[in-house]
Amino acid sequence: MPKQVDYESRRRRIAEAVCLLADEHGPEGVSMRDVAARAQVSLGAVQRCFRTKEEMLRFAVDHVGERITERVRARLAANPARSAATALGHATDEIALLREEHRAEARIWLAFVAQAAVSEPLAGPLRTSYAALQNLLVRLVTEAAASGPADGGAAPPDPRHEARTLLALADGLTTHVLVGHVTAEEAGEVLHAHLAGLLERLGTRP
Repeated sequence: MPKQVDYESRRRRIAEAVCLLADEHGPEGVSMRDVAARAQVSLGAVQRCFRTKEEMLRFAVDHVGERITERVRARLAANPARSAATALGHATDEIALLREEHRAEARIWLAFVAQAAVSEPLAGPLRTSYAALQNLLVRLVTEAAASGPADGGAAPPDPRHEARTLLALADGLTTHVLVGHVTAEEAGEVLHAHLAGLLERLGTRP
């Protein structure tokens, strides 16, 4: 009886190998042959999963983006009784990739971002990942605003604008930490100070 192959599992295994090599050499230095060796599969197995290197890189970008998004959702689901403001802080903390255990993932993400600046096929999946994270932050900002006291005075902050700003700040701090401009602790302080100001504008508290 022919051996059954779980192609989706194999594709994820190959994507992990792509990420490891991209961390070492950048996406442009990744070859299908090297990926096969790192994933401990044959070159033919890689080629059956992905017709071209470009297709393989696009899948790897999606893989990293989905991993970050799912980790945010898992952290929120782990504490469903938390306040909306606390949930917003947890989500932003995960997106910023400031913890030491996420440093390699941060390097991989930024390597793909740099390559996407000159590669539209890679830029598309990155835009999709950013859109998913922004939509999640829009929901959390909206929930935090709804949990605050009603205020008939000043107009409430625009959740989409606030989410876009928060995402850009978190993403930028990742870069600043990786190049050594600020420490992870200093970046965390900047992020928490911005969140405190946002929660004050929303009229809520952690």
